[in-house]
Amino acid sequence: VKWMMYWIIFALFTTAETFTDIFLCWFPFYYELKIAFVAWLLSPYTKGSSLLYRKFVHPTLSSKEKEIDDCLVQAKDRSYDALVHFGKRGLNVAATAAVMAASKGQGALSERLRSFSMQDLSTIRGDSSSTVPPSVTVRTSSKQSQPKTSRSVSEGTGSSGKC
Repeated sequence: VKWMMYWIIFALFTTAETFTDIFLCWFPFYYELKIAFVAWLLSPYTKGSSLLYRKFVHPTLSSKEKEIDDCLVQAKDRSYDALVHFGKRGLNVAATAAVMAASKGQGALSERLRSFSMQDLSTIRGDSSSTVPPSVTVRTSSKQSQPKTSRSVSEGTGSSGKC
């Protein structure tokens, strides 16, 4: 409790010091007085922070407790509403990005599928009764002009067989 009182008083002092330094820095022994004040706050013999907390801060907080609680509840509600609002916006942005990526990917996929000629697709669907696999043309990119063909097992071993 002692340290809580000290840190609350020290935080208030630091906040006030930010503004008073601008106007009072010319005052003689100003910085020495600040050091002496902090030593007085911290000293276990003088109990300066306990004295200031119990004399000024605690009565002020006690009298305004209801208003502080109302502000906290209001801030909690606003933060929840803000979280929901920004969450929805974030999901909309993510969904838009996903749709754009999918549409760009769709274009790349359709270009890839167009690289296969209809003749190649009909050959794949065509003669299913033969045991030797048909030759399939595979293009790895649209810049490549020579199609690659697969060889049957009988052609690869050197024996002559009919395709």
